[in-house]
Amino acid sequence: MSLTGEISILEIGCGEGGNLKPFLDLGCKKTVGIDLSSKKIENAKRFFQSHPKRDNLKLICADIYDVSDIGTFDLVIARDVLEHIHHQDVFMEFVKKFLKPDGKFFLGFPPWHNPFGGHQQICCSPILSRLPYFHLLPGILYKKLLRVFGENDQKIRSLMEIKETGITIEGFESILQQRNYQTEKRKFYFINPNYEIKFNLKPRVQARLLGLIPYLRDFITTTNYYVVSPHRQSIKLRPYPIS
Repeated sequence: MSLTGEISILEIGCGEGGNLKPFLDLGCKKTVGIDLSSKKIENAKRFFQSHPKRDNLKLICADIYDVSDIGTFDLVIARDVLEHIHHQDVFMEFVKKFLKPDGKFFLGFPPWHNPFGGHQQICCSPILSRLPYFHLLPGILYKKLLRVFGENDQKIRSLMEIKETGITIEGFESILQQRNYQTEKRKFYFINPNYEIKFNLKPRVQARLLGLIPYLRDFITTTNYYVVSPHRQSIKLRPYPIS
């Protein structure tokens, strides 16, 4: 699949559309972004209103499960979305309806057990926002600690929901197997590329050996990227690289 104007892109959880811009810049004629947040979709519309390829972009405020008339795509993107979704196995099956026969699905998510897998960096408390691993406490203690440090009810509800939906590398790869996906490529990061903007830290790929150790890698990998596609019986599964 080459990046030409004929390539079609769907991003689930597009936010304000930053991930879609490079594809629009390349001239992709069908570029669609979907997000639950009306505020983010409105911001995205303002951001792209003067883009020369604006007519190639469609932005939709909706729950992906309520969308059915947008067709199929060469590439579906869900970056930093999976860890917020309940019943990820159902989601992975549902997304197949948006993929062309040779379509690819790109996903990225922070493993639950990583130092900031609970998204505690969004805490108002400067201590909690920098405190690694405390999201792994039992739910009752975790919630009590959030209250002690002054987090409001809305923030606590958000963090507790992430605790419910957080997903591990092993859990995700189990879903891929259950839902009949093949992994074409994966990459684990010791330092999340997002941290360059947030914390001025240069991205760093996880050491290959550590990336091969189940469970341990969840605690030291801050994000992972996968390219997967629905497995077809006529395609023989092949080994895939970590990077």
